Amino acid sequence: MTPLLESSAPDVQRSDAGRARLRRLSRRVRRRVLGHRRLLAALLVGVAVLASLRTLAPSPPVTVAVPVAARDLPAGVVLATDDVAVARMPEGAAPDGWIADPAGATLAAPVRRGEALTDVRLVGQPAAQPPPGTVAAPVRLPDPAAAALLRPGDRIDLLATDARRGRTELVAASAVVLSVPPVGEDSAATGPLGGRVVVLALPASSVDNVLSAAVRLFLTYSYSV
Repeated sequence: MTPLLESSAPDVQRSDAGRARLRRLSRRVRRRVLGHRRLLAALLVGVAVLASLRTLAPSPPVTVAVPVAARDLPAGVVLATDDVAVARMPEGAAPDGWIADPAGATLAAPVRRGEALTDVRLVGQPAAQPPPGTVAAPVRLPDPAAAALLRPGDRIDLLATDARRGRTELVAASAVVLSVPPVGEDSAATGPLGGRVVVLALPASSVDNVLSAAVRLFLTYSYSV
């Protein structure tokens, strides 16, 4: 019996020593945790806030691929594939009237690099048709050089000058240029009184005044702002 008791005593001592080490380790860990409790609390709060923000953050906006000018382009250019780039824009920020495939269309006005290619910039696109509430009317401008500066899609204010009275008045605001017929031997772009004829989209209420002014007065224009 005695040898059995003697042999179990070291095992008991080792077990007691192990428990003592565990208690000491536990106390050290507890002291470290308590010593850094503010930092741990701040980290936990930060994690909670980040999780809340990720949950409450709105979904990314839906974007659309809008064709834009790849570089500065002058009026009259027939768009090639390398003239066109694509920019992704939020659906609500994309301009009205952008053209999905503008390659092959002719620019009615100059565009800057990155500018969206919309119908008002292209010849033959819907903007070259009379906008709602307007009618198409041929108007003779006495100065053919001034008329030659116009391009389809331009918006102009028509001005009539009475040379005898020395007075100029506005006869139509924001008229849209629909067409500037080319001048040739068989062209009807020049009227019987000289000058050059352009086709404008005018409010129906102003057509009589504009055509009357074109016959009686000197008609010119300024670009609408």
